Amino acid sequence: MHRLFATIPVLMLSAATAFAQPSKPAAKKDLVEFEMMTWPEVKAALAAGKTTALVYTGGTEQRGPQNVNGGHTLMGREIVRTIALRLGNAIAMPVLPYTPNNASADLPGTIGLTPEILATILERITEQTMATGFKNVIVMGDHGGGQPATYAEVAKKMDAKYAPEGKHVYFCDEVYAKAQGDFDKWLTDHGYPSSSHAGIPDTSTMLYLGGDKGWVRKELIATAEGDPAPPRGTRGRGQPDPNAPPRKNNGITGDARKSTAALGKMAFDIKIDYAVKQIQGFLANQTKTTAQQ
Repeated sequence: MHRLFATIPVLMLSAATAFAQPSKPAAKKDLVEFEMMTWPEVKAALAAGKTTALVYTGGTEQRGPQNVNGGHTLMGREIVRTIALRLGNAIAMPVLPYTPNNASADLPGTIGLTPEILATILERITEQTMATGFKNVIVMGDHGGGQPATYAEVAKKMDAKYAPEGKHVYFCDEVYAKAQGDFDKWLTDHGYPSSSHAGIPDTSTMLYLGGDKGWVRKELIATAEGDPAPPRGTRGRGQPDPNAPPRKNNGITGDARKSTAALGKMAFDIKIDYAVKQIQGFLANQTKTTAQQ
């Protein structure tokens, strides 16, 4: 933890001078997105050792007046692609654009699943990736709905099914809960206002990854203040304080007005670092266990 916080100012300094956008045409050696590959390319990648499938979920959800509804999915595509590139032995499966949530006519930007439906979908995707030739499946997501219960239960169930074949399924939870919790703490420690949904982390990451692609209505950031944020460590909408001012009900929890692309780069880099380290740990432990048998 101390090492992470020590590196954050360095990330801030580098981010303040340049924001290299991830979406450049990929060379063949960098092809890691299943949907952007041909079947011969997938077969060749599997034969070359890219046998870990990254199953990432996004989500379709209102994200305040300033952010587009597909933010979870848009961010998820860049996050999982970058994780796959960093790992070197993985392929990113198409990001699922729906996760547990409920639609609202007041804030019409959300289309959601139930946890039970998501579990069925994740199980089916896992079965299909195994049938394709993958040996490991990592489930993870960018939206809190269903985490950790649904993802953890599916990973446990499917791992028990495939372990006798030498195949495994894992839930990478640190890319979301731990990464966001640590970033939230850094923001608080450095004097930034509290926020969660559609707040500084979300808006800043979308500015970094898609600020020039229409992901954020930049002219609305100056007024991107919503309902009071719950206490730090409780990433949700929280219970309303009876003594608080009238709710704005604009989809923002907290104050997002200090969102910047530099902060977004920090949030993005932390997610990638945490995910890569955890997944490498899963695979290393698997190799160690196999060697001991």
